[in-house]
Parts: sequence; structure tokens; C-alpha cells
Amino acid sequence: MKIICVGRNYVDHIHELANEKPTEPVLFLKPDSAILEKGKSFYLPKFSNDIHHEIELVFRIGKVGKNIEAKFAHKYIDSYGIGIDFTARDVQSKLKEKGLPWEKAKAFDGSALVSDLKAFSEDLLASDIHFSLIKNGETVQNGHSGLMIWKLPALIEEISKYFTLKTGDLIFTGTPAGVSAVKANDKLEGYLGEEKLFDLNIL
Repeated sequence: MKIICVGRNYVDHIHELANEKPTEPVLFLKPDSAILEKGKSFYLPKFSNDIHHEIELVFRIGKVGKNIEAKFAHKYIDSYGIGIDFTARDVQSKLKEKGLPWEKAKAFDGSALVSDLKAFSEDLLASDIHFSLIKNGETVQNGHSGLMIWKLPALIEEISKYFTLKTGDLIFTGTPAGVSAVKANDKLEGYLGEEKLFDLNIL
């Protein structure tokens, strides 16, 4: 199982970090060891002083596929939910300055929270899927799939050019604006529409 992540897929998030808008999807990977075990708290790693939350829509691949056309993308998804791509922003900034890969900042142990998943149906592609993150009782991120620069079918077409998609693979589709640092004793709550899908304590 692998985790494929999409960077810079929401315009407002690009602006808040003063990044350049890409001309094609920005892709990076997380290993399976990045998955935060269900029911566990997130422990702040010692190598960073600036860990940010990035809530995202997550889609699970239901069958093997390669070179998938966008119009057939829905046939390869079996479920969806939300997740957090935890990012060591200080580490990432240093790596970006040197033109180095982001894995130290993005793919560390426990850096990928994945909620319980819900069954996926094709009609979801025609609607805006809303999601949000509440930190300590305040909504800090609020987005929907309609704000994506590259929508899910286009992402699956692009990703499957380079990586064979296998059953159980997860696609993190990018984060909307509102990312910020987490601190010890913070509580995060993730919502898909009006339904809460996770509670998470930061330690």
C-alpha cells in the first residue's frame, strides 16, 4: 500500500504559502509507516518546531490500474473520507531552499491520519464534497472538492501514468487554505459535510 499526495491543488493555499501555481499536479509519496494508527494520538516529533495540519479529501483505490483515462477513473475508487497530511513546515522550507525532496517534512512516521472511509459512488464526482477541520473548537480549514485545481478524475489519470495504482492505495488530494501549526494539548476534529469522522489529540 502506498499513499500518493497532491500538493498545491487549492489556489488559496498556494497564496497563503506564497508558492507558485503549478502547471501540472505536484505529486509526492508517503510510505505505509506514515499512517497514524486509529485511536492513537499524534506525538509532535523532536526534529521540528513547526508541524502544520493540512486536512484533505482522501480516496481509496479499489482495483489495480495503470494509464487510466479520466473518464474511467471512478471505476477504480471504492471509498473516500478525510485525512491530515501533517507537515514539518520548518524542515520543508529548508529542503525547498536547497531544491531537495520533501520526504523528511512530509513522510515521517505518523504524518498521515486517515479517517474511517465511506462507500464511494460515481455521482459524488458531480457534486461538491465539503470537509472541514476544527481546532480547539474553532473552524480553521473549510473547503470542498469544487475548489480543486485538478479534480479527481484528472488526478487519477495523471498519477496512473507514473505509478501503478493498487488495491488499498490512498490518494490525498490537497488542502485548502487555513493551515497552521499544532501544539501540545490541541484537539483536532475532522468533518465530512456535517459528519464528524475523527477526533485527534496532539501530544
